[in-house]
Amino acid sequence: MLSVNGVSLQYGQRKLFSDVNIVFSAGNCYGLIGANGSGKSTFLKILSGEIESTSGEVTVPAGKRISVLKQDQFAFDAWPVLTTVIMGHKRLYEVMTEKDAIYSKPDFSDADGIRASELEAEFADMNGWNAESDAAKLLTELGIPEELHALPMKQLEAGQKVRVLLAQALFGNPDVLLLDEPTNHLDVETCMWLEEFLSRFENTAIVVSHDRHFLDNVCTHIADIDFGKIRLYSGNYTFWSESSQLALRQRSEANRKIEEKRKELQEFIARFSANLSKSRQATSRRKILEKLTVDEIEPSSRKYPFVGFDQEREAGNDILNIEGLSHSVGGQVMFRGLNLTLEKGDKVALVGPADLAKTVLFRILEGEIAPDAGTVKWGVSIKRAYFPKDNAAYFNKDLSVLDWLRQYSDDTSEGFIRGFLGKMLFSGEESLKAANVLSGGERVRCMLARMMLSKPNVLILDEPTNHLDLESITSLNKGLERFRGTVLFSSHDHTLMQTVANRIVEIGPNGFIDRAGITFDEYLADDRIRTQRKSLYVA
Repeated sequence: MLSVNGVSLQYGQRKLFSDVNIVFSAGNCYGLIGANGSGKSTFLKILSGEIESTSGEVTVPAGKRISVLKQDQFAFDAWPVLTTVIMGHKRLYEVMTEKDAIYSKPDFSDADGIRASELEAEFADMNGWNAESDAAKLLTELGIPEELHALPMKQLEAGQKVRVLLAQALFGNPDVLLLDEPTNHLDVETCMWLEEFLSRFENTAIVVSHDRHFLDNVCTHIADIDFGKIRLYSGNYTFWSESSQLALRQRSEANRKIEEKRKELQEFIARFSANLSKSRQATSRRKILEKLTVDEIEPSSRKYPFVGFDQEREAGNDILNIEGLSHSVGGQVMFRGLNLTLEKGDKVALVGPADLAKTVLFRILEGEIAPDAGTVKWGVSIKRAYFPKDNAAYFNKDLSVLDWLRQYSDDTSEGFIRGFLGKMLFSGEESLKAANVLSGGERVRCMLARMMLSKPNVLILDEPTNHLDLESITSLNKGLERFRGTVLFSSHDHTLMQTVANRIVEIGPNGFIDRAGITFDEYLADDRIRTQRKSLYVA
């Protein structure tokens, strides 16, 4: 159990949150949500003791251990991988280090013997004899093979370091687990493993994530930072999101009859509870459903941009034909012998563990780089809009947001551009901000606005949810669902993949898999596909 009593945080005149009073209980997983800049990561640092609050206190019962997912990938470069994981249990690592120092003494004294005996007892109480095997098991389950366990961290790739740091946080069954964006840089299988781990975790977990699917699968409660407060609600992210919007609608319809409101609420809860009970996580936590209520839900202050793509003209039957496409980068094969024909209305999720391979394919389709072999042929009626993962080159001019977007619009009148920017949450003076100093999320919204203005019939999007907050991701999701043209995209957002794609294409160095008329979850669950997927990457 972790108690927060009267906690406030203020920087100068800016108050992030005030008078927070929450008890985080064992057996629950809390999703901490809020708009970008609301203080989610900062609140986790207050809970962990890394920074102090302006007022109030955080109380951790005596003997209870807090574990935190570290964000600095280079902090442990000097240590072996296995040791880095064990260091997640600070006291256990201290005991191991002191023991080793005593036993290595050339002049071992009686006092050393007494101290060693005390340390051995403490070591046994912390299950120290199984520490290395437990750490190795965690690493293996997170995709770090045994041959890497003895290597220094500095020899690992960035994605592997992230997994080691996640293993470090999970190691030793901590009493309180604080995870800030734990699914970043994880593949689908590893995300699913983490979801299962947290669903079985019997202590307290508090997570920050922009992955809606992850929040839905692991959270029993939502802690919402809004209006300078942090409020706690039962249920997962989808329940909070839909009920807060329902509360907002009902508040705006003050003359509606009380009985009609009650009926709508009851139908909403029944529908949500039925859907939630189908998940494997819900089996052990079914009592949570009994507590679901929107009576305490407050309308959210957060705003949703409008994302909608119209076609200037509908595409003909010839969309895209790819034959025998192959490409390597630095001697490493990205894909080989790719054959793909896109049909009108296809919404293709491009998947695979190598993000670079997907980016390379998109750049070839855009004509930015030439393939090693094969051909790409677009239909004559196609008008494309491309969202690159790296958009820095688009923002190197000294322009305001208003003038930046004006470059891409046929209607250059100030009224039209300001109105369009307003829909993307750049209102008033925000439209006069310098485009070259925008945040990552603001740049993404600008890039989406640019695509919307071009009125394409084919969209190509390379990781479009990166840097976006949950509200913008939700708006983009709905916009892609409504779009009547053709879409080719990659994403680590599970919900986006599941709800938008009607065709899955996975590329690897040994070939490709192409499945139409199938959802992302169906693709992952198919045993025959799972076997075939492995062959794409076997050397």
